[in-house]
Amino acid sequence: MAQADGAELLDYFVHPTAVVDAGCHIGAGTRIWHFCHIMSGCRIGESCNIGQNVVVSPDVVLGRNVKVQNNVSIYTGVTCEDEVFLGPSCVFTNVVNPRSAVCRKNEYAVTRVGKGATIGANATIVCGHDIGAYAFIGAGAVVTKPVPPYALLVGNPARQIGWMSERGCRLHFDAEGVAVCAESGERYRLADGRVSKVSPN
Repeated sequence: MAQADGAELLDYFVHPTAVVDAGCHIGAGTRIWHFCHIMSGCRIGESCNIGQNVVVSPDVVLGRNVKVQNNVSIYTGVTCEDEVFLGPSCVFTNVVNPRSAVCRKNEYAVTRVGKGATIGANATIVCGHDIGAYAFIGAGAVVTKPVPPYALLVGNPARQIGWMSERGCRLHFDAEGVAVCAESGERYRLADGRVSKVSPN
């Protein structure tokens, strides 16, 4: 429990060096660490962990149990669904053609990161390109187009090199388009360029 100015008892933790503007909604059990700036109007779900020196801009939405590592910038227009992992120093953009002398605050593009997706350290997500559930963006990748669920992308510009399970293991599909996660034993099917988890019988 943390105590805010005015003696309000909070059900989330804010480090004394962090700045949390008025008008934020922060879920129970969330932890906000050193030198963060959480800006007005953002919504952060329950049980999130916001690492050191993170910026969460106005109107950003983070779902439940989102892990944000150190030095991440999450700008207006971004929504991260539940259980997203944002690696150290990854960054989102929100304007396609920024100029210092031109105000484009009414042109922010929308980016949605699906449930359980991972974005690696130092990756850049160019705005307006959604990332599917459980996708895996490798360290240093630059995403310039939409990413399908379960896809594994690396490089600059990012290119797809495979598929990942919900546990974060590389999937290897057989001739019938079926793969088994080495860690969980769950089965996945690849059909028409899309992966889906096979429901247990």
